Amino acid sequence: MSTSTTSSRYRALGLMSGTSLDGIDAAVIETDGQAQVRTLGFRSRDYDPAFRKRLRALLGGKAPKEQVAAVERELTLLHADAVRAILQETGIGVETIDVIGFHGHTILHEPQAGRTWQIGDGALLAQETGIDVVADLRSNDMRLGGEGAPLAPLYHLARASGLERPLAVLNIGGVSNATYIGPASDGEPASVIAFDCGPGNALINDWVEQHTGEPLDKDGVLAARGQVQDAAIRQLLDNPYFEKPAPKSLDRDDFDAAPVAGLSLEDGAATLTAFTAAAIEKSLAILPGAPKRWLVTGGGRRNPTLMAALRARLGVPVDPVEDAGWNGDSLEAEAFAYLAVRSLQGAPLSLPGTTGVSKPASGGRLHKFILNSSKAS
Repeated sequence: MSTSTTSSRYRALGLMSGTSLDGIDAAVIETDGQAQVRTLGFRSRDYDPAFRKRLRALLGGKAPKEQVAAVERELTLLHADAVRAILQETGIGVETIDVIGFHGHTILHEPQAGRTWQIGDGALLAQETGIDVVADLRSNDMRLGGEGAPLAPLYHLARASGLERPLAVLNIGGVSNATYIGPASDGEPASVIAFDCGPGNALINDWVEQHTGEPLDKDGVLAARGQVQDAAIRQLLDNPYFEKPAPKSLDRDDFDAAPVAGLSLEDGAATLTAFTAAAIEKSLAILPGAPKRWLVTGGGRRNPTLMAALRARLGVPVDPVEDAGWNGDSLEAEAFAYLAVRSLQGAPLSLPGTTGVSKPASGGRLHKFILNSSKAS
């Protein structure tokens, strides 16, 4: 535990392994757990293809327990390596870090059944790194009737101070999710609504990997060469999820790309990219007002074809979060660092408007580093 913690400031390290299965993001911030945030460093480490394949095999939560346990341990040790790497590369001392926010990796998310499963051993990570770890950040929300996701909105609110509202922060990872931040009025705090919009990069990535062996449509080149098939878009949008009110969340594999089966590589990529944009446009119907601006984070902001489709459909500025001075690569990892601090404080991680939880809910499970304890075997 750091000796630098005061009553109001913590130094926290956040870790994120997202639904795109690309790797681990690690970020260090200083924060009071409220509106004060200072970013200190970020590093990303890609998964090697063999591990990515082993991790992908767990999705859906049906793999044998022994297989899950082996990959969970491997995943945790890779996260420990990521912690050591960011501290070494940034020159930040391990003794100055108060807590790690450890999301793990989601292999199953079925909020309608009250189930979510993030693999990752918080106790092992604490012993490997020498730092206290807050993990299991979603379970308490679900016990209190929430969807368990998304969890980044309160961090988006903290970072959005001074920006014009209403504002939408759109994260396009494997799934796309939005945080709507309304204007504050009459001394009341800003309203915050959050939900998963629909697919993000997952369908596009899976399509490209199945046809080329490459993990993604880099720079949207394939989609730019293809023709969008409107009939397939209509089929893909014919899904009851889009009519559900917010808040709501979904699993990476809740949407089926069957309507594009038989299309060329390029037409399939174009159509799935257009579907992601169309699903995000559908979210306008459930917002209390039209955002004046969309700030886009996650890997999707690097896809010019997808960004162009969003600008055409949303009709207002759609900008990467870097235009607001944020780092879109590190934002989710920063969010889990921030949430770990709030967990230590007993402060809410989610609100009725962000996950549907019955009341503002804290959460997370603290794993203390035990000095002189032997590492887990």
